[in-house]
Amino acid sequence: MKIGFIGLGQMGSAMAANLIKAGHEVTVFNRSAQKARALVEQGARAAANIAEACHGQAVITMLADDNAVADSVWAHDGVIANLPKGSIHVSMSTISPALSTRLSSAHAQSAQRYLAAPVFGRPEMAAAAKLFIVTAGDPATAEICKPLFEAMGQRTIAIGTDPAAANLVKLSGNFLIASAIEALGEAIALVGKGGVDKRAYVELLTSTIFPAPSYKIYGGLIAEGKFEPAAFAAPLGHKDIRLTMAAAETLQVPMPIASLLHDRFLRLFAQGGERLDWAAIGGLANQDAGGQITA
Repeated sequence: MKIGFIGLGQMGSAMAANLIKAGHEVTVFNRSAQKARALVEQGARAAANIAEACHGQAVITMLADDNAVADSVWAHDGVIANLPKGSIHVSMSTISPALSTRLSSAHAQSAQRYLAAPVFGRPEMAAAAKLFIVTAGDPATAEICKPLFEAMGQRTIAIGTDPAAANLVKLSGNFLIASAIEALGEAIALVGKGGVDKRAYVELLTSTIFPAPSYKIYGGLIAEGKFEPAAFAAPLGHKDIRLTMAAAETLQVPMPIASLLHDRFLRLFAQGGERLDWAAIGGLANQDAGGQITA
């Protein structure tokens, strides 16, 4: 397929590279143009602006937040103004359900198609084409995009026809991961202060009662106190918790743990932790117990 890819952070660059490897004709755009160079060497075409990335069958956005997505879509040289009628905007960013609903309506008014397809996975999973992709929208549109998803992920799960549903599921998943990070941090601080080897403890947990990838990855990072370089920066995690809380308020669903996580991120930032991986909130419990945020 002839596609555009907008947003070349750690995740986006890896995803675009896999699309190129799969034989798709990919035009890439990033506001920091140097991020496109490696992909151009692999066969991509670099767009000078967003409009130049919108001339194919589909354009993928993989951007940091609602503001970045909105700016890219509604700018005068943006996606809405330049995507051909009938072509598809695939939003793979972690954004609010409210923005997803606005995007769906705006594309429909412009005779374009819209599909929400946020992903679960860290950069190493993106590089290995092992992402989990959650889609919501028109099933026929999702079917057209199936070759793209197969190039980037290990499994694609359709969650419904309302695009906002995929974004709500993605936020709920990130809320659960952040909750696991906090719980792991508290448990590891407890056994560590009691003289138990932290790494051995995580190995025990993740090979028995908690074999989930999130426990393995984040338990290891917390036990080692290794929060740099950030694979998923703490401000992005904080953004996702804020979006979760906003959705919860709209739906009138109390989420007291989300409020706790929000405050943990604020504490991390107050101590200068903006550049750390979001796993660093799991290091705060060790600090509370008299240790350091790092091991």
